[in-house]
Amino acid sequence: MNDQPPQPPTFWQMLQSVLAAAFGVQSGKNRARDFGHGKPSQFIALGLLFTLCFVLTVFGVVKLVLYFAGI
Repeated sequence: MNDQPPQPPTFWQMLQSVLAAAFGVQSGKNRARDFGHGKPSQFIALGLLFTLCFVLTVFGVVKLVLYFAGI
């Protein structure tokens, strides 16, 4: 039997969960781990950071396409 207390998710596991949730492909096992042992504030912070990076990336790609299109 496993007598060790459950460990909170690592940074990489949380990042993987945030990315999977963004694309809607989170597994039930990971979701249960996150809700059972993760801190909501950490997931919220990672989610906001991911959203900011995503928006800035899309903005940069659009600016780059418009630049090369001569607009």
